[in-house]
Amino acid sequence: MFTSERNAIVIAIGAAALAACASLPSAPGKPPALGTAVSAEEIARFDISIPPSGAGLPAGSGTVKQGAQVYAAKCLACHGEKGAGKPADALVGGIGSLATPKPVRTVGSYWPYATTLFDYTRRAMPITNPLSLTDDEVYAVSAYVLFLNGIIGEDAVMNAQTLPRVKMPNRDGFISDWPPRKL
Repeated sequence: MFTSERNAIVIAIGAAALAACASLPSAPGKPPALGTAVSAEEIARFDISIPPSGAGLPAGSGTVKQGAQVYAAKCLACHGEKGAGKPADALVGGIGSLATPKPVRTVGSYWPYATTLFDYTRRAMPITNPLSLTDDEVYAVSAYVLFLNGIIGEDAVMNAQTLPRVKMPNRDGFISDWPPRKL
């Protein structure tokens, strides 16, 4: 068990470490260091959430064919041939399996909105370099994954107008509790 003297030392060391980290400049494309004031422009750069409605989707577009090329270059190593998975999760398949004893949760079977695919891909993929895809690349790879799941046709173009209109197979499979219901 720590004595009060040891606790004070541990707290002092921790405070010194935090102070040292807070004084470091932030790298381009990275959030500012802890304790550093941020500007409205810096906040806007990281405020990139896209809701189901598609509000805030950026300009740009992508086709299934373009998406196949982006996928081959930046997604295949983790998500496998045609989204089959390994070593990362499968992106394709499982449609109609959610009510079975062995549900398969993929983009096509589980995700309720195509805009979620865009949002997640843009902010988190590829896992080794998140936020590195251009908006056109994200639209294109989204189109490719939706096509692989049989949700859109091969000639579809995804953009800020078409993506929110995509009807995902599990769109009605979630029940919103917001705002909370009064009991």
